Amino acid sequence: MIYKNLIPIYLKKVFDEKLILMIAVLFRWFVGLHDYSGKSKPPMYGDYEAQRHWMEVTVSIPTTQWYFNSTDNDLLYWGLDYPPLTAYHSYLNGLVIKRILPESIQLNTSRGFESKFHKLLMRYSVLIVDLLIFIPAVYWFFRQFFKIKNNNLMSQTMAIAMTLLYPGLILIDHGHFQYNCVSLGLFVASVVSMFANKTIFTCILFSMALNYKQMELYHALPFFFYYIGFIYETYKKHSFVTALKTLSILILSVMITFLILWIPFISDPKQMFQVIHRIFPLERGVFEDKVSNIWCLINILYKLRNMNNHTMATICLMTTFISVIPTCLDLLKNPSKIKFLLSLINCSLSFFLFSFQVHEKSVLLVAVPVLMYSPLNVFMCSWFVTLTTFSMLPLLIRDNLLVPFISLSLIYFIVHYNIEKLISQQKETSKLHLLRNLSLLGCVILTFCAIALKPPPKYPDLWPLIISSVNDDSDGCGAKFSVVVVSDKFNGKTLLQRHR
Repeated sequence: MIYKNLIPIYLKKVFDEKLILMIAVLFRWFVGLHDYSGKSKPPMYGDYEAQRHWMEVTVSIPTTQWYFNSTDNDLLYWGLDYPPLTAYHSYLNGLVIKRILPESIQLNTSRGFESKFHKLLMRYSVLIVDLLIFIPAVYWFFRQFFKIKNNNLMSQTMAIAMTLLYPGLILIDHGHFQYNCVSLGLFVASVVSMFANKTIFTCILFSMALNYKQMELYHALPFFFYYIGFIYETYKKHSFVTALKTLSILILSVMITFLILWIPFISDPKQMFQVIHRIFPLERGVFEDKVSNIWCLINILYKLRNMNNHTMATICLMTTFISVIPTCLDLLKNPSKIKFLLSLINCSLSFFLFSFQVHEKSVLLVAVPVLMYSPLNVFMCSWFVTLTTFSMLPLLIRDNLLVPFISLSLIYFIVHYNIEKLISQQKETSKLHLLRNLSLLGCVILTFCAIALKPPPKYPDLWPLIISSVNDDSDGCGAKFSVVVVSDKFNGKTLLQRHR
């Protein structure tokens, strides 16, 4: 019997959406059994402690003091630096944990609090919002997507599997410890609403995503240009009054959502400006740790950290703006839902590569739109998201998450490889397959080096720097990927024709 065909058959015949959900939850829970960011590493610990500290602060001091430095709120110790919706979420979590384990969020005395039971509560808090927000949004999106763009080759179940089993988000939220599933879930839900032509819900959901994490600005421009183009099309097909009505609905939906979320902070301009200052801190520098973007790569040759932050921020703003202009103008001229997805990929990738204050975890903001587009190009999208997970390897090693990283990456490769095999009618060129295999082999070699080989004392950050540099130049993660997805007009054309 030929066993090599068993996995594709299993994927096609046995997998269903309930099974995918069960596996996705199990993977999240298994990762949660491992360590988290900053475990037993005083004095600052890590993101786990940051989230715990925000619960401590929000339930213990008045709302008006959440973003201000005081004796009870030392902003130098994980001061709150996300928009109001994150603070409200921390407050709700804090209320629940205060009832169950009050000593874990006792003001001024609970710094660095760690226990097995507290870890369990914190892990549950992520899993619950993942189950309530991100996972339903993914199911909802692909059901809507396959109504608009039916793909006879790749099933809805396969697309859901590729998204929910994506190792990057699982490792960061359920291992490292963050709540990216909230903002990304709201973002995905807003895209679904847009696909379903529910304008008000789109505005409300995306405004909520933006008010949970400011990094959702990575996705903001495609929404803006799509709706401007859509309003202009409405004006041409119907009337000025109809277009004005649509524009008014958009503006009011966004303004009312922002107004409700910012109510505690807008009565006093000092309050409002302090929140904005905390959300956009220029003093932190152009990037943190070793990030797979342009500035980290240039920093190897020329130390950008020595530049004035305001100057660097201006340069970042200009380069980001220039890089997003083509895709945004294309979307403005021809607003369509598939072009919108392509624009989301290109804009988020441009922000990741060129913007100011980029974290290695920000690559998740690029990976999710790529996964949403995956039914239309499984090969390139699966290659890309595999590299996004690899780009976070230095962080995952530091958090003792190497075992789940290797395990999930291997399982994910087996899944997407067999999905490709199952649906492939027109084979990718052998050169492209060879290039993909070489890049993945490079990831394996660099992973081994980062684990087993000590860098020279003169270059202690050698492996993280090489990992971030390789991800900048890889076929799946850099310029070539953006060329492939910048517009569907380029389908079937050579690279030279694309440039022309």
